[in-house]
Amino acid sequence: MPTPHHVSHAVRRSLKKLGADIKAARLRRALPASVVAARAFTSRPTLQRIEAGDPGVGVGIYAAVLQALGLLDGLADLADPSRDETGLDLAAGALPRRARLPRVTGAAS
Repeated sequence: MPTPHHVSHAVRRSLKKLGADIKAARLRRALPASVVAARAFTSRPTLQRIEAGDPGVGVGIYAAVLQALGLLDGLADLADPSRDETGLDLAAGALPRRARLPRVTGAAS
């Protein structure tokens, strides 16, 4: 039996915002929930759970709904290394102060 996962408040808040944004996108496109659910190969109740920000819904289903709305490209860029400011700062801090050529051992005559 898997260990229950306790979702932090920050994660819940982010998923609620994502769900609300998904619902707003669906409504702006004037698409009924049943149409988006069918395009995402999921059920209408699952779409309602996504729009409510349910952390128990798999990320693959979230991605399928984003694709059904034409918003999937944004998901691929979420963890893009070029946008990871903390990682870039850490990498820059690990750079050597100066570059040196490797020392050649043994004399060549």
